[in-house]
Amino acid sequence: MMSSVSPPAPSLPSGGGSFFRGYTKLCKGLAVILLLVHLLVQLFPSAINYLALIPARTIPFAWNLITAGYVEQTIPGVIISIIGLLLFGKLLEPLWGTKELSKFVFIVNFSTSMCVFVTAIAVYYVTQQESYLYTPLSGFYGVLSGLLVGIKQLMPEMELNLFVLKIKGKWIPSLIALISVVVSFFMKDLVSYLPVILFGIYMSWIYLRYFQKRLETGLKGDPSEEFSFSSFFPAILRPVLDPIATIFHRLLCGRSDRADRGQTLETTSLPGSDSTEANRRRERGQRALEQRLAEKLAAVKSTESTSLDASDKV
Repeated sequence: MMSSVSPPAPSLPSGGGSFFRGYTKLCKGLAVILLLVHLLVQLFPSAINYLALIPARTIPFAWNLITAGYVEQTIPGVIISIIGLLLFGKLLEPLWGTKELSKFVFIVNFSTSMCVFVTAIAVYYVTQQESYLYTPLSGFYGVLSGLLVGIKQLMPEMELNLFVLKIKGKWIPSLIALISVVVSFFMKDLVSYLPVILFGIYMSWIYLRYFQKRLETGLKGDPSEEFSFSSFFPAILRPVLDPIATIFHRLLCGRSDRADRGQTLETTSLPGSDSTEANRRRERGQRALEQRLAEKLAAVKSTESTSLDASDKV
């Protein structure tokens, strides 16, 4: 669905036997889990009652908050999840590392399920419709949306082809959220995916914005303006959103900001330091993409030379 324009992003290999070539072990392992859980649910439909998130049963079956994210109930769902995981993970794991990516997947998956659970309970008490309590909710879309937020943070200027549109990486999460909201009005069967996608985007942004530890500075979060909450919205809405976001930021993080003020004084007192940090992230993303492209070209040349040698011998 997506192909790179500049700089190049990894594309699906052409031979069936080489599909998993070049992808990280973590992403391949998670892809196998998604496939196996999908097959389990298809072979034993009753397993959905123990693995998916069913709000009325979550209190005794608390593990659903973790397992629900790995349950894809449809064939298109598991295909999209596996392809998205392999492609997005291949972009992010070289920059974050295996440990950080696995931590990110766990945190986003669990926090998204918690938000969906609380929302379903709240909507039930408002509407008194039991369908909100007993509809199985599951899917890896929350994590996939979170990975797109990671791409927005590290590679905001990378252009991707989305059908006939060319769109930069920084706008992909916002576009996915908008499409999900619009589609949910016309396709009622997809409404259950909407909170998973929206909470996946929001919870991943909270983690990356305030809690992810930056190895280069030893500090937590990404305070750059390019990654603010209002950056997900068109510029015309930012004057309205920025004051609201500032209030919530002070309520949630005011104490930690004061505690870290002495620690961060030397690194943040210079004007433009947030922009410098954002530029560093973009440069790392650019170098990683260029390195993967060079490796891919070298592999192609090696294959071509091997084929020529074989033909010469014949």
